[in-house]
Amino acid sequence: MLNTEDTALIASLLAIAPATVSWTPAVGLTMVACNVAAIAVAKATVKYPSEGPAMPGDAKMFGGFGLPAVLGATSLGHVLGFGAIQGLAAQGVL
Repeated sequence: MLNTEDTALIASLLAIAPATVSWTPAVGLTMVACNVAAIAVAKATVKYPSEGPAMPGDAKMFGGFGLPAVLGATSLGHVLGFGAIQGLAAQGVL
């Protein structure tokens, strides 16, 4: 059970935490755009895109990428998307 001091501490910590952005179609579109940009960068720069295990189904659907290249490109896209969403939200755009 929390005492009054603990409750006050938790309330003060929550007061200084930054507000998070709730999901909207603009947030989703920003993440998709960042992932597409990361895939385009990966397509231009990955030396061996089909190395490693293949993606299931038609390889053309994934741009000829193997599983490691798809995971790497989409991971980069999510990092870029996170930064873009946080930055745009801080500026009041999203």
